Amino acid sequence: MKDTLGLYYYPNPLEKRVRMYVRKRFGQVEFRLWNREHPEIWERHDWIPYEAIEEAAAEYKKRQTGTDPLEMYDVQVAGRILADEGGADA
Repeated sequence: MKDTLGLYYYPNPLEKRVRMYVRKRFGQVEFRLWNREHPEIWERHDWIPYEAIEEAAAEYKKRQTGTDPLEMYDVQVAGRILADEGGADA
């Protein structure tokens, strides 16, 4: 899906108040979270490269606390969205 902020998907398809925006920059997939109930998240947090998400997931596996970042930041879905849009760089 696409709106004025860019390309996005719903990390939880049942929760439409939260969107995960995706873009490709310098050949790398990046993510940015938007939450209708907490718009400050968009303002305070910049784009996150997938490499940083993988590092966070490795820490999660070591500690087994919190939520696995790979559940929310899905590089497969992002890749599909970007490919459908023609690999658009934002």
